[in-house]
Amino acid sequence: MLEAAAPAKGTRPEGAQSEQDASRKVREMFTEIAPRYDFLNHLLSFEQDRVWRTRTARRLRPILQRRDARVLDLCCGTGDLAFALARSGPARVTGADFSHAMLVRATTKSKTRARDPKAGSAAPATFLEADALQLPFADSSFDLVTTAFGFRNLANYESGLREIQRVLRPGGTLAILEFTEPPPGLAGDLYRWYCRTALPKIGGLLSGNKNAYKYLPASVARFFQPDELVSVMCQAGFVSVEYQLWTLASVAFHTGVKT
Repeated sequence: MLEAAAPAKGTRPEGAQSEQDASRKVREMFTEIAPRYDFLNHLLSFEQDRVWRTRTARRLRPILQRRDARVLDLCCGTGDLAFALARSGPARVTGADFSHAMLVRATTKSKTRARDPKAGSAAPATFLEADALQLPFADSSFDLVTTAFGFRNLANYESGLREIQRVLRPGGTLAILEFTEPPPGLAGDLYRWYCRTALPKIGGLLSGNKNAYKYLPASVARFFQPDELVSVMCQAGFVSVEYQLWTLASVAFHTGVKT
C-alpha cells in the first residue's frame, strides 16, 4: 500500500493535499457512514470493539471512580466509549467529535439509555461538536482524555497532542486506543489479508462508501507502531508512557501522564 511509506505526521486520505483538506475528507467520510457505523463496527471487529471499550474503562477505573474527575472522550464518534466510561463511575464524561452526523447518533443513543432502567444511575455523558485540533475548553480542564480509534484520523498528530496537553490538568492522564499492525507471522499475515482485502469489500458494500473502508486499513498501515507512538508521546511532554497489546497485537492501548 503506497500510503504506508508516507511520513506519519497526520492522516492523509487519498487526494488530500493539506491538513485542512485531510480534515474535510475525513469528516465527509464519517458523515456518510454514520447511519451504519455502529452496526459495521460490531460486525467487522467480530464484536471485539465492545470488549476493547469495556477493557479501556476497566483500566481507567481509578480515575472514573472519582466524583470530582472530569473526562473528555475525544473523537467520540457515536459515543460508545463515552458511555462505557460513564458506566464505570461518577466522573463527568464529555464526548467531542467534529462529525455532526456522528454526534446526532450519540445524542439519540444517550436519550435512549436515559430511559432504560438497566442503564443504572450513572450520570449520562454529554456531547458537543468540536475540532480535536482547536478544542473549546480552558487550559487544565480535564483529569482524563481518551480517544478510541480516532487519534490516527487527526490531520496533525503533534498539534493534537499539544492540544490534549493544554486541556489536561497537571497529573492528568491521556489514554489512546488504536489499531496497529501485528508483526509478520500467521496472525499478522491473516490480519493484513482481512484488513486489506475482506474488510474494504464488506464495509464498502454495507456502508455504501467504498472509499471510507479503503481508507481504514491505509490509515492503520501508515500510523505509528506502538513503540513509535510512545516516542511521539514522550516528545510531546508526557511521562510514564506505556502500552499494552490486545487481540493478537492488533490493538494498542497507550497511556501517558501530563507532568
